[in-house]
Amino acid sequence: MNAITGAVHPTSTWNTHRWTEVVQHHAGLLRGAVSQAEPDLPVPTTPGWTFRDITLHVGRFAAQVTQYLTTRSIVMLPPPPVPDDDPVEYLDQRLAALHEALAATPANVPVWTLSPAAPDLAWVWHRRAAHELNLRRWEAQAALRTLDPTERDLAVDGIDETLTTLLPAKYGTEIPVTVTGTVLVSATDGPESWRITLTPGEIPATRAAMATDHADAHLSSTAADLHYHLRDRTHLEGHGSPALLRAIIVE
Repeated sequence: MNAITGAVHPTSTWNTHRWTEVVQHHAGLLRGAVSQAEPDLPVPTTPGWTFRDITLHVGRFAAQVTQYLTTRSIVMLPPPPVPDDDPVEYLDQRLAALHEALAATPANVPVWTLSPAAPDLAWVWHRRAAHELNLRRWEAQAALRTLDPTERDLAVDGIDETLTTLLPAKYGTEIPVTVTGTVLVSATDGPESWRITLTPGEIPATRAAMATDHADAHLSSTAADLHYHLRDRTHLEGHGSPALLRAIIVE
């Protein structure tokens, strides 16, 4: 796969190989943070969570993605059980297996994915794994006040995944869209912008924004700030309808 398929802002630099490299790099950063923290230390960006919780979550997430890629299931699988193992040992084992599965799976292998707006192809899991590992290492580092900056192009791809894959997944389950209107999300440190249309009873629709577009709400900042705001880890002040601005956040 040479580029993101189905993305609003595709770029030839993103492919399964690069997403796998991101997973490996951010897994190392996360592991470094976990090794510095006591298991009961809180993770403030996810209220109620501790480092033990984030360690187990990432391990189970890695196990789930590995399961899809290795079985190549075209139906939804049950989540992996909560392990009895030591959380850090479990994390190490699952991350190693995840990296192996990502590296061994071609982009266009048919497999169930998590969103009604995403194709049922393996590259969706490569992308999901990259951004989940980045998000969780960011949370862990933020809790320790040892935060590494996020590369701009990774943040842009994370925004795109949030709006084109995770937002439809949020409203594609039992959560209905209850607001009507449009939101413009714009990066202030680059040319990318997205227009999201929300309609009750429908999956949110996202496309690249045009200069002539008008919207009911606007949100703009650097790509990194937008990315973590849209995942409900930081807060930005937008303009326009507060309900629409809240509706595009994916926890």
